Amino acid sequence: MCLSGTLEEKMRAAAAAGFDGVEVFEPDLVVSPSSPEQLRELAAELGLSLDMYQPFRDGVEVAPEAFPDSLRRLRAKCELMNRLGTSVLLVCSNVATGVLEDDAAIAEQLRAAGDVADEYGIDLAYEALAWGAHVNTWRHAHRIVELADHPRVGTCLDSFHIFSRGDTVEGVEACDPRKIFFVQLADAPLLTQDVLSWSRHHRVFPGEGDFDLVDLLGRLHETGYAGPVSLEIFNDSFRQADVHRTAVDGLRSLRWLEDQTADAVREAGGDPDRPPLVLTDLPAPQAPRAWDFLELRTRELGHVTRMLHQLGFALAGHHRSKDQVQVWAQGPVRIIVSEDSRDSAQPTRLAALGVQVTDPDVAAYRAQRLLAQTVDRAQLPDETVLHGVVAPDGTEIFFGPTGDRGVPPWLVEFGADPREGAPESLFTGVDHVNLAQPWQHYDEAVLFLTSLLDLHPAPSQDVAGPSGLVRSQVMRSAGGVVRIPLNVAPMAAEQGAFTGAAYPEHIALACSDIVAVAQRARRRGLAFLPVPTNYYEDLVARFDLDPDFVALLESNGLLYDRDDAGEFLHFYTPTLGEVFVEVVERRNGYEGYGAPNAPVRLASQYREFARKG
Repeated sequence: MCLSGTLEEKMRAAAAAGFDGVEVFEPDLVVSPSSPEQLRELAAELGLSLDMYQPFRDGVEVAPEAFPDSLRRLRAKCELMNRLGTSVLLVCSNVATGVLEDDAAIAEQLRAAGDVADEYGIDLAYEALAWGAHVNTWRHAHRIVELADHPRVGTCLDSFHIFSRGDTVEGVEACDPRKIFFVQLADAPLLTQDVLSWSRHHRVFPGEGDFDLVDLLGRLHETGYAGPVSLEIFNDSFRQADVHRTAVDGLRSLRWLEDQTADAVREAGGDPDRPPLVLTDLPAPQAPRAWDFLELRTRELGHVTRMLHQLGFALAGHHRSKDQVQVWAQGPVRIIVSEDSRDSAQPTRLAALGVQVTDPDVAAYRAQRLLAQTVDRAQLPDETVLHGVVAPDGTEIFFGPTGDRGVPPWLVEFGADPREGAPESLFTGVDHVNLAQPWQHYDEAVLFLTSLLDLHPAPSQDVAGPSGLVRSQVMRSAGGVVRIPLNVAPMAAEQGAFTGAAYPEHIALACSDIVAVAQRARRRGLAFLPVPTNYYEDLVARFDLDPDFVALLESNGLLYDRDDAGEFLHFYTPTLGEVFVEVVERRNGYEGYGAPNAPVRLASQYREFARKG
């Protein structure tokens, strides 16, 4: 149910991604033209086990007079499962009104169901639904399983049904692993809505939400549980996204979770290699130590280089072996500009991000283990090796060495001497890089940046724009060395794409004196993104600012925000293709991103886009 497509397409995608097995969701089987025997053969051909059939609803906790019909239905399901070749049936707790509320009687029904299942060699995994009428916690379900005391009856632990109720997994480590028949995992963002709607629409893969799945897996490891660990994700976006991408994202999430669990078990003094469950961990993530470079790819080279000059950048050199590739520098900021001759229809865009890490080879190996697509980059034998991967939105991310004094060794390929370092300037670094995300790949992007770059999400915000709400989620490294806000814009009418240049990506550059940067840029002919007079009048009301200071802001086209720590001044350039530049100055420890000013930018960019037609 995590995947789009037919049952056969889902099985092929799961096998191609590298999964060991799948659960079979009854609605998929019912609409499939393949017989159970054919599906069993397909699974064998693909190397997949069929680990569970689900769901069996309203089978227990029913009135005594209705229970014989439950057993009749159970026999039919067991016969089908024998044909299909799967041996575990998920039995859900009852959500109907008027259900049986006597635990001993429910256990008796489970025991009778176990007798029927035993005739077919089937195990029954009893699961507490979070919205169950009587049984809605894992402890309650497990207690009834123990009362049933039948070898064919065990518990299914489902992380969503546990954590969505605000419950904990304390006590799982004391469970008999032989009575845990199945484990289903789902993460989710913390939302304030009814649990059923939350469950049906907003589950995500591990690492993409807010649940502590590491705690659950660590306790399961302590029990010695060695059965299946499965993903059960109801998510509207996943069911519409490319089936192969979603399958890869799902396996990436499990590998990341296994790695996190191994680290947690080791830190707690446990043994991640204790049989029968061995936790395979990955090499430690190589957290970014600094930004290395940003790459703009364009078919309008003159427009891009003119804007960089206006901002104070200088041409540092042309690449010695790559045609039409040059680097522009100012202080520690390096922007590579490559002329795009392969596809003249592509607008100017932010094509690649480079970060400096301690060991690029280890970073690349970890990315490979996490199923990241590598960038096929041509290079000569004497050129610096830059390992690259493709992010979910198509942006290329490269891992580079730190170099001497933070100056990358690849600069020599542009005719520069790395020993000279970068000249002093008003720019002090890359403050953040804002990436626009297709709605169907947002959750994938969060996990990708978390697992590969060790970035961590801050609370998300919604920003109002002329075309609807824009969701913004900041991903940042420890200490804020690298900050990447992810923006999910409203869907356009065609193919869920963004509404053109109304939602571009941008590079935010930090500076020491934004007034000086702005005045220099204006002298060189740069026209900033327009800011209405109404905005500056509102500033006075919001912050009680000195009128002379507000006049200074307005005369230089600057926007302003402040928090409890400090102040934030910034301006935006016009959009070139799909990208623009923001220049920022943080004063006295301001930590935000000027979110109150985002509607001003969005409205101005919307008008700019409308004028261009």
